[in-house]
Amino acid sequence: MIKKIFGLIWQYLRRLDKTLLFLTLGVCAYSVTVLYSLVINSQTQSITNAALDYTDYRTQALAALLGILASLVIAAWDYRKFSKLWFIYFPLMIGLTCLTFTSLGMSGLEGADDRAWLAIGGFTVQPAEFLKLAFILSFAYHCHKTKDFFNNPLNVITLCIHGAVPIGLVMLQGDDGTALVFAAMFVMMLFAAGISWKYILGAGILSPIAVWFMWSHYLQPVHKNRILSIINPEKYGTADSLYQTNLAKIALGSGQVRGKGLFGGDYSYVPVSHNDFIFSYYGQTLGFIGCLALVILLAMICLRILGNSLRSGDTLGRIICVGVFAYLFVQSVLNIGMVMGVTPVIGITLPFASAGGSSMLTSTVAIGLVMSVHFHSAKYDTLFAKKR
Repeated sequence: MIKKIFGLIWQYLRRLDKTLLFLTLGVCAYSVTVLYSLVINSQTQSITNAALDYTDYRTQALAALLGILASLVIAAWDYRKFSKLWFIYFPLMIGLTCLTFTSLGMSGLEGADDRAWLAIGGFTVQPAEFLKLAFILSFAYHCHKTKDFFNNPLNVITLCIHGAVPIGLVMLQGDDGTALVFAAMFVMMLFAAGISWKYILGAGILSPIAVWFMWSHYLQPVHKNRILSIINPEKYGTADSLYQTNLAKIALGSGQVRGKGLFGGDYSYVPVSHNDFIFSYYGQTLGFIGCLALVILLAMICLRILGNSLRSGDTLGRIICVGVFAYLFVQSVLNIGMVMGVTPVIGITLPFASAGGSSMLTSTVAIGLVMSVHFHSAKYDTLFAKKR
């Protein structure tokens, strides 16, 4: 009996993507440590406009722990089986997201124009974060099940409707940053599934019309000004449109090469530096070296996910990995670009780094989906089938 148990453990460890697991553990430990520093320093200095306490640090640590434990369980669960349960979790997440339009809905940050959070008891939850996971699984399964007639016009229409539902919902919430991430996941997963070049060409032709429509009929003046101020700050930049960006850039550069240290430095004030602008705090405390370390960790995680997509034994696994890659990569680029002043301020978190249980839990569980694809890849299925 004991021998059998040890055999199962050994088999589990052999199949587990230990490289991706260690990278995730590393970035989570890094994140929790820096957030702890921010909480401690905010007690004596005005670093951020949020009233931080030990609850924020503990929530981050607990979410990381639960997410990693969940990812270890998910890794052993065949992704081909739980993707078939899309009819349970996708409508459930859509329903939770719709609840944000009721009296339970609230804004995540004071003064923000989005309504993307739910107040449940003493906790706040952002359903759109978990909707990302549901969308990745359900859309990957949709693409996989229709692979024999994938480029049929009617099927492409149904795929577009599938993608439009979460994008439209989060846009209605006013959370344009998350909507952009959903759009990126939708496009990259379509590419991975083998969308025909004819549709790509058609989308390219129609994209200027779509951009014009969004600019003329959807974006508010404040949003337009944020975009224009990035393109031409001298002409369009105002104190309001560049306020957060300018403070973030000053803070980011103030740490120079090695930073001011995690504790006891003279830190600059940046609004929501614990959340959307957490990267500026890395620059202050740990300097260029600390920022580079975080970027390298995130890049290695993304590259490992892409590697797993190439090694996947089927279309479903490949598309799931690409969806997770799109989520983490695009969100990281947008957030870091926002802090550096090369992308507009759109209110989006940095995966693994920004404070927030919903964001941390989603990021770590997403890693579990990729580890499941690795765990059940054709190489291991064939190897252990021969042993049995």
